[in-house]
Amino acid sequence: MAAAVAPPVNPTEHNLDRCGTEEESRGAEAEEERNPQQTGPAAAAGTHSRLSKLPLTRIKALMKTDPDVSLASQESVFIIAKATELFVEMIAKDALVYTQQGKRKTLQRKDLDNAIEAIDEFAFLEGTLD
Repeated sequence: MAAAVAPPVNPTEHNLDRCGTEEESRGAEAEEERNPQQTGPAAAAGTHSRLSKLPLTRIKALMKTDPDVSLASQESVFIIAKATELFVEMIAKDALVYTQQGKRKTLQRKDLDNAIEAIDEFAFLEGTLD
C-alpha cells in the first residue's frame, strides 16, 4: 500500500476562513513591516495610549489628587481609564433607551436620571447629579 503524501500547506492559506482573505493577511504583514513593534516599557506605554480613548496623563493626575496614592503605574492608570470608558459607555447606552422612548435624538440629563433610578447597578449614583 502506497502512502499518499500531501503537499505542505501554507499557514495563511489554511487559516483563510478565520483570518479573512490572503490579500488582507498580506496587507497586515506589510503594515507590520512598515511599523515594527517596539519592546520594553516605551512600547507598553504606547500600546496603552492607543487602546484608551481617555487621556492617560489626565487620569494619572486625577489619581494623584488622592492623598492615599503616591505612585501610579502605567498599567493601573490604563485599567482605570478602560474601566471608566466601559462605565460611561454602559450608562450612556442605558440612558439612550430613555431618550429613544421619548422620541428624541438628544440625550438629556433626565435620561441619565431615569437610567440611574431604574438600574440597580447605578444605585450608588443616586443624588450625584443634584
